[in-house]
Amino acid sequence: MKIDLYINKANDYARDIGAPVYHPHVSVIHYDEVGEIRHTLNRINCYGIFLQREFPEGLTYGVGTYHEGDGSLMAYSPGQIGGKSDDGTCRQYHGWVLLFDNEFVQGSAIEPKLAGYHFFSYHSNEALILTPEEKGTLALLMAKLRHELELPPQSFAHDDIVRGYILLILDYCNRFYLRQFREMVAEGSDILSRFQQVLSDYYASGRHRAEGPPSVKYCAGELCLSPGYFGDIIRNALGESPKDYIRGFVVRRAKSMILSGKPIAQIADELGFEYPQHFTRMFKKTTCLTPRQFSDEQRKK
Repeated sequence: MKIDLYINKANDYARDIGAPVYHPHVSVIHYDEVGEIRHTLNRINCYGIFLQREFPEGLTYGVGTYHEGDGSLMAYSPGQIGGKSDDGTCRQYHGWVLLFDNEFVQGSAIEPKLAGYHFFSYHSNEALILTPEEKGTLALLMAKLRHELELPPQSFAHDDIVRGYILLILDYCNRFYLRQFREMVAEGSDILSRFQQVLSDYYASGRHRAEGPPSVKYCAGELCLSPGYFGDIIRNALGESPKDYIRGFVVRRAKSMILSGKPIAQIADELGFEYPQHFTRMFKKTTCLTPRQFSDEQRKK
């Protein structure tokens, strides 16, 4: 894909669309006041929150395409890609954008919390779908933050207040993420059923012969979820990580093969392991028994 705009610093986007610049490391843009702007596919090398009434059709979000919807929020961390390729047309957007440089939050209360904000882990269907009340809360905070940025800095406390507003916005985003996440967990039985089907289909299709045992990344991709978001759902639903669940799935298949009398080397091959010792190591790590010890114990029963 061809990148139209590199947003290396928080204000690069504001300058590109003709929005005001208030702070060297923080940008708050009110789309309603900017007028029509052209589409751009952006490489974003700072942190960004895009709160919009609607998104353009065919919007790229990460490695997927986001289908436009009302009342949604998209979050970006440095290195991510989003937007729509410049096709020569312009459009009036509605909503708010917050961009801030990583260097502005280093050493602050925000920095250690960034890794825990999983809404920054994007995928095609993981934009936050906000209620009107949630959207109104964030819009109000964006307006208050911009008002603070418009004031002449009187002391170091000015930047502290700005960081405080950013932290508050991120914490609210996290609250809304967790609300959406809980709703996904409530529907987790369907996700678990599909997860099991993905694993079964993986072996039925023979992918394991070329790619080895199934990975968390592969399963998450098949379910249209990012690995982080997928992990959150599985841990909350099952009390174990997706990696542990996959390992258990493979071990259950292995046990059936062992009891059928197949040689260890053949079992390892049929499960996608390049070397039998790799299979034996995984089996023992999961069951505390080697495949041979498991076989001997079963014969004694």
